[in-house]
Amino acid sequence: MEIIRGLHNLRSRHRGCALTIGNFDGVHLGHRAILDQLNEIGAREKLTTALMTFEPQPSEFFALGGKPSRLTRFKEKMLALEKTSLGHVLVLRFDEPFSRVPADHFIRHYLMASLGIRHLLVGDDFRFGYGAEGNFDLLHDASEHYGFRLTRRETFSLAGGRVSSRWIRSVLENSEFEFAAELLGRPYSILGRVGYGRRLGRSIGFPTANLPLKRRVCPIRGVFAVRVHGVGEMPADGMANVGTRPTVDGSDWVLEVHLFDFDQDLYGKELSVDFVAKLRDEHRFDSLEALRRQLQVDAAEAKAMLETRIARGSERTPA
Repeated sequence: MEIIRGLHNLRSRHRGCALTIGNFDGVHLGHRAILDQLNEIGAREKLTTALMTFEPQPSEFFALGGKPSRLTRFKEKMLALEKTSLGHVLVLRFDEPFSRVPADHFIRHYLMASLGIRHLLVGDDFRFGYGAEGNFDLLHDASEHYGFRLTRRETFSLAGGRVSSRWIRSVLENSEFEFAAELLGRPYSILGRVGYGRRLGRSIGFPTANLPLKRRVCPIRGVFAVRVHGVGEMPADGMANVGTRPTVDGSDWVLEVHLFDFDQDLYGKELSVDFVAKLRDEHRFDSLEALRRQLQVDAAEAKAMLETRIARGSERTPA
């Protein structure tokens, strides 16, 4: 999969594609159903497949108050897309000038002059252009005028609802990690590279690997039982805190991970942290000793939860 940043990096080989458009935050089962449909179109019509996506996401750009949470930061989204059959991803910067592009100009300049699309796959509720004036009917007229094919995206439903990033954010906010994994098609995880911290965890017997979140808003906050990939051949069990660490007067959001029965240097390693269950909310303790006592309770609870999940998974695995 090739990542193209901006129209100025498009080349002649990128023209004449089968295209879909969207944020694809989380690259969940609904997104993968879209990409499967796009791949079928590409294979049938012998076209390369492409996704047009945006940074920041339009909802982040237009948010007047608090920014909406993100399921995946840019790197995580690209890594998930690389596991699909997508040919290339065109990343466009969503800024003030882009937000004012009229719908007809978007079709004429972006879709036709720049990409020369041969097939477009979008939902019938797709809106685009300044003031969201562009819709499926306008694209239908344009397809007849410019000669590209237009297909409605098939809705992907699960558990009685349309799978969407918004729904998954709500599920995560309620700490329903098993259900979130069903909607995502994989456990909800956060990827990050371990950086240097203040080493306060080590001083109270709970050393942590500190991972900057690198996202505007995270959909979860608190203390969790986790499984961590990237430490060795097998995932490691642990617990994690997502938040600002109020007991030590923290301000920046960070993911802190403590691995059970582990004492090796992880600085610089890239870890993927799967969230299994929530233990409690993050709150301020009166002293580091009070925090240490609570962490002992958290660790025991996390180990019990993780062992229960392993046993339940073994029961489901056929002999």
